[in-house]
Amino acid sequence: MSERTYPPISRGVAEARKALAPETEDAFRAFSQKVFEDGALDATTKQLIAVAVAHVTQCPYCIKGHTKAAVRHGATPQQIMEAVWVAAEMRAGAAWAHSALALDELGAGKD
Repeated sequence: MSERTYPPISRGVAEARKALAPETEDAFRAFSQKVFEDGALDATTKQLIAVAVAHVTQCPYCIKGHTKAAVRHGATPQQIMEAVWVAAEMRAGAAWAHSALALDELGAGKD
């Protein structure tokens, strides 16, 4: 038996989403398309940023979608993995940085 934590995206899901909030769906799609256009950053770089952010936010749909988009825009597997490692460092770095809160509560590290 195969259990899925996340249901697969399908045409039916997309149609239901649009039917329930068509104007919001259209606005979101237009916003997303604009965000990922070439600008000060090229589309490939934007997709690599999205891959990294998707890993930090732990969105499986975003990970898959932006990985595919990054490849479509010319990103290499090495660039994608490097983006994932940047995300991992940032996630770990946040835990390390926030240790200051625990240390402050413990009264440790006072000058």
